[in-house]
Amino acid sequence: MLDLNTWVIFLTAAAALAFAPGPGMLYVLSRTIAGGKSVGIASTMGAACGGLIHVFGAAIGVSAILATSAIAFSIIKYLGAAFLIYLGLKILLSAFDRSNDKPEVFTDKNENEIKSAFYQGIVSEFLNPKTAIFFLAFIPQFINPSQGNVFSQFIVLGLIVVLLNAIPDLLIAFLSGPVQRMWKSGSSIRFVQQLVSGFCLIALGIYLALSGVNKTSLVRTG
Repeated sequence: MLDLNTWVIFLTAAAALAFAPGPGMLYVLSRTIAGGKSVGIASTMGAACGGLIHVFGAAIGVSAILATSAIAFSIIKYLGAAFLIYLGLKILLSAFDRSNDKPEVFTDKNENEIKSAFYQGIVSEFLNPKTAIFFLAFIPQFINPSQGNVFSQFIVLGLIVVLLNAIPDLLIAFLSGPVQRMWKSGSSIRFVQQLVSGFCLIALGIYLALSGVNKTSLVRTG
């Protein structure tokens, strides 16, 4: 489906995004602190399911666009590259903003139930427009229409992204105690993580916009 070089770029970018400290990690940490390990895991699984809904929806949309217009597909790729640069800049700026570092603690005991946490994770992720925009911007950068069915490629890549996103959240749920202490005292670690993630995304966006997967040979012309 993808050549080795493209796989390396994709996995590097996806992993950098997944392990970059952000609101998602804070949410899981907050739920875990309030309700325990099971609630944290349920929240993570719910968010993953919500992400899968976006993956299938975006896959259908991109497949339809490609079938209609190869030019429109190229436009999506360029817009996606610009969005990745924007994400990178946003992460860099957030590295210098410590105002939202403290995880919120949920006090409503009804929200600590495992089933409730799972469904809340699905709903919160499904209703997050940034998730839909991300999949539409990120995944098409690595799709090669000449290498097979676009829908299948999108689903496979989307599943990998969802899985990678779930890994750090699960680690937070299982290691909530040490993670909480690190979050309170390890600002330098978060700072470095955000800098690395931000620069990686900016570099990736520039690379994709100027070369590689944006070449016209990757877009069906007939």
